[in-house]
Amino acid sequence: MANSTSSGKARPTTSWVANVSLFLVPTLLLLLALGVALVCVPKGALHLYLCDHHTPFLDAVLPNYSNLVNWLPYTVLALLLLYRAGWSVFLAGDILLTTIVVQPIKHLVRAPRPLTWFAENMPDVALPLTDGVRMHYWLSFPSGHTTTFFMLFFTLSLIAMTDNWRGKYLWSLLFFLLAAVGAYSRIYLSQHFALDVFAGMWVAVLCTLLMYFVYVPKTINSRFWTWNLRKLKK
Repeated sequence: MANSTSSGKARPTTSWVANVSLFLVPTLLLLLALGVALVCVPKGALHLYLCDHHTPFLDAVLPNYSNLVNWLPYTVLALLLLYRAGWSVFLAGDILLTTIVVQPIKHLVRAPRPLTWFAENMPDVALPLTDGVRMHYWLSFPSGHTTTFFMLFFTLSLIAMTDNWRGKYLWSLLFFLLAAVGAYSRIYLSQHFALDVFAGMWVAVLCTLLMYFVYVPKTINSRFWTWNLRKLKK
């Protein structure tokens, strides 16, 4: 699945820029579209337009999908120890970096969540809510869930591209779609505004790019990079 030299050292199969592009380009296009919408459409109207598409199917699926970020990154982190330790450390560092960025901003800004904002600014509007979802009221900006979705799936796209997975282009596009669905779920559930999602995506993209261009080139050809837990049995 992955490309490596005869000495067991992993090497990227294409350029570093090409490895990030397939996930990054559609992400930037989505950010551009969101940015235009944020500039042109009032905050409340944009949120109502984006979240007012409730169906029984989405009401059943999106709350559970949104909650994946509570455990999926750590499951992937553990599985990467069976694949390549270098990528496991990469993901651990990315989780730590995004947390260090997102959490202080959340507590400094203390932005109201949609339920609180609409109660204060548009009290006559009833938000479409999903039964069984525990709503939050503050610490809206930026969206931590969105950051985690894009950080995780951008990392998986980088792994697919760098290690030359079979069908790597399809994998990268799939990972982008999974990240985008996770981001949209936060608006759909009225846990975040589009601006929160916009900021969360930027945090994920910038932190992951920083990790990729600083950490990976310095370590990818080390013995540690290709070590994994399976080698303990040998």
